[in-house]
Order: sequence, then C-alpha cells, then structure tokens
Amino acid sequence: MKNIKSKLPYVTNHIFSEMSALAARHNAINLSQGFPNFEPSPTLQDLVAASLADKSLPLANQYAPMAGLPSLRQSVAKKMNQSYGIAVDWESEITITVGATAAIYNTIAAFVWPGDEVILMEPCYDSYRPAVDMAGGIPVIYEMQAPDFKIDWKVLATLFTPKTRMICICTPNNPTGTVFEPADMAMLSELVRDTDVIVMSDEVYEHMVYNGRVHETPLKYDGLRDRTVSVFSFGKTYHITGWRIGYCIAAPALTSEIRKIHQNSVFSASHPLQQALTRYMDESDDYLSLPVFYQQKRDLFAAAMQPSRFRLLPCHGSYFQLMDYAAISQESDYDFCVRLAREYGVAAIPVSRLHSNFKDNRLIRLCFAKTDETLVAAAGLLCRV
Repeated sequence: MKNIKSKLPYVTNHIFSEMSALAARHNAINLSQGFPNFEPSPTLQDLVAASLADKSLPLANQYAPMAGLPSLRQSVAKKMNQSYGIAVDWESEITITVGATAAIYNTIAAFVWPGDEVILMEPCYDSYRPAVDMAGGIPVIYEMQAPDFKIDWKVLATLFTPKTRMICICTPNNPTGTVFEPADMAMLSELVRDTDVIVMSDEVYEHMVYNGRVHETPLKYDGLRDRTVSVFSFGKTYHITGWRIGYCIAAPALTSEIRKIHQNSVFSASHPLQQALTRYMDESDDYLSLPVFYQQKRDLFAAAMQPSRFRLLPCHGSYFQLMDYAAISQESDYDFCVRLAREYGVAAIPVSRLHSNFKDNRLIRLCFAKTDETLVAAAGLLCRV
C-alpha cells in the first residue's frame, strides 16, 4: 500500500515514551514520565484480588455497565460533594472512562466539528491537539509565558471568534505547576458568557495543590457549571496510573453526547478495578493527605537541588517541577535532555515538545512523584551538571 495518508503527520515518536525508553537504555533515573515509582495502598491492591475472587459480585469479570458501575459513580458524587460542596447526579453526570486521556478525547470528539476552533493554552499535555485535529477542529494557541505562566485574559480574549467551540484548561497545570485562582474562573466565566463555548477542564492533579492553596474546579461556578466537562483521574489520585481508570463530570446534556463516543470506542472500563475502587473509596479518604505528601516531595527535591546550576521555577500544583538550564547550556532542550540521560543518568522531558511550534525556553520538566531516595539520588546527579 503506497497511498496511506496520515491524519496526524506531525506525531512521530511520543516524547514520554521516547524519554522513558532512553532512561531504560542508559539505566537512568526516570523523572520524565508522570508516574509514581512507589506502590499504591496494599489495601487497594488486595481489593482487586478480592473483587476477582468474590463470587457474590454479579458478573464481576464481565462487562461493566457502559457508564460505569453505579456504586463507583455514587462514590464519586459523594467525594465531589465532600471536596467541593457540589451536588452531582451520579446517574446522568458521571462517566467512568479508560483513563483521563480517553475522557479528554471523548469530550473533544463529541463536540468539535470540522472547522470549529479550539483554544489551547500551551505548553500543555500533548494529547489535546491530536484530538482536536482528529475531529477536524482548528487549534488556536494561546502561549503562556515563562517563567510564571500566568494567563493574560485580555490577550486570550482576542482569540475568541464566532467559530470558537471549546477552550481547554488544565489546573493544576501540567507541565507548568500553576493553578487557577478564583479570579481566573471569574474571567473565564465572563469570556464564555452568552456563547456556546464548552470548557474542557483537565483536573487530574486536583489534590496536588501546595502552600495552603485550594483546587478551583469550574463546576463550582454558576457561569461555568452547565458548559464544563471536568476530567479526573483515579490513576493520579491513588498512584495507579497503569490501571487506566478516570472519569468525567458534566451536565446531563453534555454527558449524553460524551457517552455516545465512549460507548462506541471502549464501551466500558475494567469491571473488577471499578469494584475495587468502589470498596476502597467507601473505607478510605487518604486522598486528603496528598497535598502534604507531595509538597514534602517537592520541597525535598528543591532542597536537594539547591547546590545545582539549575533554576527551579515555582510549582504551586501537580507533581512536576520545571527547571531552567540556561545558565548551564545553550543546547536545545531536546538535545540537553538526551545528554542528561546519557551522561548524567537522569531522564527529563523537554518542554518544547509540549508546544505545537516547539518553542524552546530552555526548560525541562521533571516528575517528583518518586520515593525520597530516588529524588535525592537524582538531585545528586543533577548537581554535577
């Protein structure tokens, strides 16, 4: 076959897979891909085995209901009420998905038509733009500016046109570590008022906010509640990224359309894993300790990096630390990351690969969701650079 036309010609090597492979090849400490290198709760792991073995559970090894187990959706609704004071209807507003990335893709696929414009704030998670392109949408890029990556809402407002169909936000932000404040939500609400613009809100790091900050979800705001699809991750919250379980919350009219895509792509997420998560959520609220848990890791890593020549940017949320290496090298961030893995034994992500235009600010992203021993060891290597 000679005439295969790629729908995503710019997608070549996936940067996260590439850097993880580089880490494996050079036996480097992998701070590139965003996953913990420690085990989840033993209780949660035991509940998976119990769910598989429990003959009293109805068809636990067969398909789950398309939208997700009612019991798990009820647990999510309870958690949303306890965490944010939001009333969510478990039956018509919550959908359990195969990871948060699937929820993001389903949302974009459900609402973006060919020619629709979608505003993306870059640098950002690299699945947004391919999903927009697959739907035939037109990505419209707002460039957040280093080093603080604050949003200039007046500038962003100039990107809105009659063709704007969606705006994608991420708070706490991957990769910048910034978080939305109430003033940001007020500005967003004002921008989309009197429009049919949908907000896709990536909130997978919701419980990783530091120094007394709180997570702001658009679902809390009257002007945003009915037009927002909020995406969350069990994987990030419970240290189980390999389970590929996420969920999205949206008003019934939006949820109905998202489920049409979900039903005809994966149909349902893993039944026994949903059973285990339901049981665990009923007996544990350990997610409440995540801000302290990850702030300690952020601060440990920052202290260990103090003797280095890197400049650490502020991290208010997520489990990623951006570092400026301009005082060390004028190499491109990609070349610098390759050399970092090969010569110093630490793998990182070049932030340019999270920009559509590969904008290079001499920044790298490192994940601090690692054991303390791993973070100290990685910092020791980085201090030699």
